[in-house]
Amino acid sequence: MSYIHVLNLEKRFVIREKRKKGALSREKKTVHALQNVSFDVERGELLGYIGPNGAGKSTTVKILSGILTPEGGEVTVGGRIPWKERKEHVRRIGVVFGQRTQLWWDVPIQDSYDLLKEIYRIPDADYRKRLGEMAEALQLTELLRTPLRQLSLGQKMRAELCGSLLHRPDLLFLDEPTIGLDAVSKLALRDFLKWENRQYGTTVLLTTHDMEDIVALCPRVMVLGHGRKLFDGTLGNLLSRYDTVRTVSVRYEETEARPVLPESVPVQRDGGSLVITYAPAEFPTAEMVTLLQKAGTIRELTVQSRNIDHLVADMYREMDL
Repeated sequence: MSYIHVLNLEKRFVIREKRKKGALSREKKTVHALQNVSFDVERGELLGYIGPNGAGKSTTVKILSGILTPEGGEVTVGGRIPWKERKEHVRRIGVVFGQRTQLWWDVPIQDSYDLLKEIYRIPDADYRKRLGEMAEALQLTELLRTPLRQLSLGQKMRAELCGSLLHRPDLLFLDEPTIGLDAVSKLALRDFLKWENRQYGTTVLLTTHDMEDIVALCPRVMVLGHGRKLFDGTLGNLLSRYDTVRTVSVRYEETEARPVLPESVPVQRDGGSLVITYAPAEFPTAEMVTLLQKAGTIRELTVQSRNIDHLVADMYREMDL
């Protein structure tokens, strides 16, 4: 059986709507957070879990981590049912929520780690080795005696990740881990996660709206919408149907040079460059480059696809998410 096995997962929430004028009570409404969701994850996989707000991503993470109990379906992680064998289960997982903390606000992060050592019953020698390794990899060595409240957002996230991995979990859940981080912090976090996965075979399930995180980390991606699984495969296969536009920027040695292109291909001038937008399916890139070369001596040539966030937005709109 797969390391994570999910079959026909169902989760519903009952919410009370705003009381209508003149009514004595509020009406109840049932929200289907997850409907018939099934998937399997092998040990050591890096899986991206994407979808718009309210799609059910965080609900899935909470069920897999044992926080919530579903109304229906089967779930096992490493052969255990998370909410029924929670004590044993949580010893083997790590969870990082982008807007939550497990570290203590007013004490040095070293003290929080010492307490986590006792909670997870990590042997002294293993703890010292692991903390030293993690502190160096996450650039926390100089910050261990600093209270959490004095750290920057990027430093806090690195500290949270260290705390979640001290006990060497088999499975790491990351829910929006790079939210609010600067570019340098994001790159450092991604590099560390790839290293941890290679070094120890840690299985990672990542939910995020930052598609660069998915591109950098996850060979496999699942799309969730309205509580249903809509796609499971590679990000390249998912976006290929939406990656339909290319932009070419070309600068010639001769300022008057202009390629002969079909009327359906728009050409604009931007300073000393020509900017051309075209559809590769209708006008292959190789043919485009050939025509550009015939027009004159090229000084600079850049071919760009659409921004990945625009592609994902198009995907969500087509899926009515």
